[in-house]
Amino acid sequence: MAFEVAVKRVYETHDKADGQRVLVDRIWPRGVSKTDAELTLWLKEIAPSDELRKWFGHEPERWAEFQKRYRAELDANGEAVAQLRGLLREGKLTLLYGAHDEAHNNAVALAAYLRDA
Repeated sequence: MAFEVAVKRVYETHDKADGQRVLVDRIWPRGVSKTDAELTLWLKEIAPSDELRKWFGHEPERWAEFQKRYRAELDANGEAVAQLRGLLREGKLTLLYGAHDEAHNNAVALAAYLRDA
């Protein structure tokens, strides 16, 4: 069974095709109201630790190491990962994030992790 996981900036317009919308950042994004976000869930617990997030700082040269460290955190975060996998079994899941960098962020890394599992 193939799982459909998408990634989208929380600032982009909501679309019915998004399926279940889950914000995967630990910090609420600036300038977005909770109503406008139209979330299924805000799963703060799945976000990288503050220590890892601050170390990474969205610096592309740290991307490979960030993914490795984040995967280790996810492996140790069974409850939050199971919650996402449960939502995935119900249909399409869109992981939302607030970062400016669309290629190097925790939602991209998390989507890859879920697809690989």
